[in-house]
Amino acid sequence: MSDQPSQDSGPPKSEPSPGIGTPRPPEPAESGRAATGAPAPAGPAETGRAAATVEATGAPGPTGTLGTTGTPVGGPANPWQYAAGAPRPRSGAHDGPVARLRPPVPPLIPPAVLWSVLATAVLSACFLGDGIGANLLIVAVPAALAAFFAARSAGRRLRPWTATWAVGGLALLAVPALRDAGWPTFLAMVSAFALGSLTLHGSRSWPGTIIGSVGLFDSVVPGIIWGVRGIRARADGSRARWGAALRTAAVALVLLVVFGALFAGADAAFAELLGDLLPDAPVGEAPWRIFLFALGLAGALAAAYAAAAPVRWDGITVRPGKPRGRAEWALPLIVLNLLFAVFITLQLVVLLGGYERVRAETGLDHAEYARQGFWQLLWATLLTLLVIALALRWAPRGGSRDRTLVRAVLGPLCVLTLVVVASALRRMDLYVDEYGLTRLRISVAAMELWLGVVLVLILAAGVFGSRFLPRAVAASAAVGVLAFGLLSPDSLIAEQNVQRFASREEAGIDIDYLKDLSADAVPALDRLPEPQRSCALRIIQREVLAADTPWYATSWGEARAQEILEKRPVRGDGRDCYRLGRDGTRDGFEPHGDGYDPY
Repeated sequence: MSDQPSQDSGPPKSEPSPGIGTPRPPEPAESGRAATGAPAPAGPAETGRAAATVEATGAPGPTGTLGTTGTPVGGPANPWQYAAGAPRPRSGAHDGPVARLRPPVPPLIPPAVLWSVLATAVLSACFLGDGIGANLLIVAVPAALAAFFAARSAGRRLRPWTATWAVGGLALLAVPALRDAGWPTFLAMVSAFALGSLTLHGSRSWPGTIIGSVGLFDSVVPGIIWGVRGIRARADGSRARWGAALRTAAVALVLLVVFGALFAGADAAFAELLGDLLPDAPVGEAPWRIFLFALGLAGALAAAYAAAAPVRWDGITVRPGKPRGRAEWALPLIVLNLLFAVFITLQLVVLLGGYERVRAETGLDHAEYARQGFWQLLWATLLTLLVIALALRWAPRGGSRDRTLVRAVLGPLCVLTLVVVASALRRMDLYVDEYGLTRLRISVAAMELWLGVVLVLILAAGVFGSRFLPRAVAASAAVGVLAFGLLSPDSLIAEQNVQRFASREEAGIDIDYLKDLSADAVPALDRLPEPQRSCALRIIQREVLAADTPWYATSWGEARAQEILEKRPVRGDGRDCYRLGRDGTRDGFEPHGDGYDPY
């Protein structure tokens, strides 16, 4: 399916295309809802204000201008485009700074959405109170179903980028189920929320992508109001059905409790299985469980409401800067290009074998030379991206000659900056080879690598057009976070340090640093000789074996570490560990520096 809106399904030219807020005669299927208390269509005043806004600003309405068949005509398309012949949501009044960007209030909340929201709330109360693991993915599935049902009831259909964001967000929630380390888990959770919000809003511009990644917060209060109104309307018209449903659920629950208790008392294996599957919720945790229930309920309602009526954050536009003259704009950037070229030439000399001359002039060894320049090169990469953004804002826009000038100046700058990225990564490699890998070192190296990917995307935008750039940058960031979590940074840190110690035992190993890693590092640390192995694993073993978390809050990394440590527990009482630290075997200790440097 194409992201482009259909242009041939719009209204006849003799009739004006209805904008957001335009009244629409109720269809026969909707006429019965008038008595339910749902908001009425907007009146002529609201229609006039919406039309004046679109005419004055030249920007589309919150959901684009809709043709008679429900297909957007002009302006950016929705993530879920209105299907042909689908009923349009009715208008409603909204207050606040985003009122111009907000579409009409969606129809009455469907029963499928209500049941999915209720399932999300119940699962949140049952599973999220014991820790983080596969439970996040379990809770996210019914919330995603609630959003899907709400979007379908509003007449929207899935778009390719929407599906990409949805699959990526669910994939990111697999990181907490696989890894024990808290920092990649936190990054994955934040990124999953951002992708989930983009799934519901489908923004494509820079302001829309940035604000849309957190735009779900704006739907929390409207979503709760939408849910309450829907429940009231349906309860008033179907008291008998709700009563029958409640009685059925109560009878089923009683039967499950009675016969489940009897079977558990009759068979110990069944009792153990039942205890492992069911969450353990003490009475004292009731307030915490109620809070989690409310959190899941509000979050699922917000997701469903945003899926049915997403705020059009793409309506926020940033005016381009005043174009500068060609010479005024190009000369500073050409000078910057020349400076980059001189620096890169020197870097190539060093990387290709001229390091001895640099060492003779500076007195720095490989590690010191690498450490001295990495942070400066990282900042140079970040500032170059800022320079490119500002240069594009004030670039001359007179015609094809100006476009050629912009590409001729900024293209080489991006290529030269890529060489700077490669030089920074090479410096980090030298430093890690000398002093070992740490969390900070692997994090900034991953950041530098992602900045290189952004530069490649900018180069591609200069050739193929920049329309895809905001979403491509967001997708590259999400892929980077997912890869970072799946590769298990704590495991990589332990693996590199263990291999380095095995090949160069005289270099030592930083036990005091490695013992604070997560359970993901246990398989690599288990290969250390004694007493280094026991010293590195003592704290991790105490935390892993003492933890009594259920299956849904236990990561695969914790389960694997528990299995290893149960087969081969640590030895001794830890007296040798202090001697290891005192003997200078701590990696990161620089004899000619100011002391211990964990970074």
